[in-house]
Amino acid sequence: MKEKSLLEMKNKVDSLTNVLQQVLIELNHLRELGIGTLETVKLLPGYSEAIDELKSNIVEKKEKKLEVNN
Repeated sequence: MKEKSLLEMKNKVDSLTNVLQQVLIELNHLRELGIGTLETVKLLPGYSEAIDELKSNIVEKKEKKLEVNN
């Protein structure tokens, strides 16, 4: 390959590396935001009851789905 092509490829790889690093940083920020939001929601009154209701809704949906499939 010509040196010019190799330099272009190197520049593209470097650019992609920089973009990937930014994506990873942003992903980490989103993860931290998600964890913080979840921990905040856990402190709200009625959280345990809401989780129990969600669990029972999931069980009901699974049972209905099993009834339809049988």
